Amino acid sequence: MTATAQVHDSFAHRREEIRERYLLPEGSRPESSARGLHHAAIVSSDVERTVNFYQELLEFPLVELIENRDYPGSSHFFFDIGNGNLLAFFDFPGLDVGTYREVLGGLHHIAISIEPFKWEYLRDKLVAAGIELVEHSEVSLYFPGPDGERLELIADPLGEMYGSTIL
Repeated sequence: MTATAQVHDSFAHRREEIRERYLLPEGSRPESSARGLHHAAIVSSDVERTVNFYQELLEFPLVELIENRDYPGSSHFFFDIGNGNLLAFFDFPGLDVGTYREVLGGLHHIAISIEPFKWEYLRDKLVAAGIELVEHSEVSLYFPGPDGERLELIADPLGEMYGSTIL
């Protein structure tokens, strides 16, 4: 067995141990203490470019634009992504925040559920806008946002993952 295969087997074994210990059968899981995701906040390098991308291209309405209470001069703005959920952004003018990086504890990607007919429509809009995307399993589109943030549009309903009900 190769070293790579041994590492893979080790991770698979550990994943199965965690699954057996913590993943309770449906019907015996406790109710979540949360009501849902109020908003996820991402750093933006350019407010107007971000608004154009999320509102004009993806058709998520801008619903609020205020000053960031934690950093005078900074904007805090919100897009409606359906079901009472928001996608928020901050800009930090004058700060060198660098470019998007995948780091421990950081954001990997945001998956947003889209009705299947809208998913196809938005896929076509993204292609027409020259956005490089990867289509996976005929329900997921992965692509970068204006600051490199990773996004996924998924045609599966909320509570489902690639055709399997998980909630």
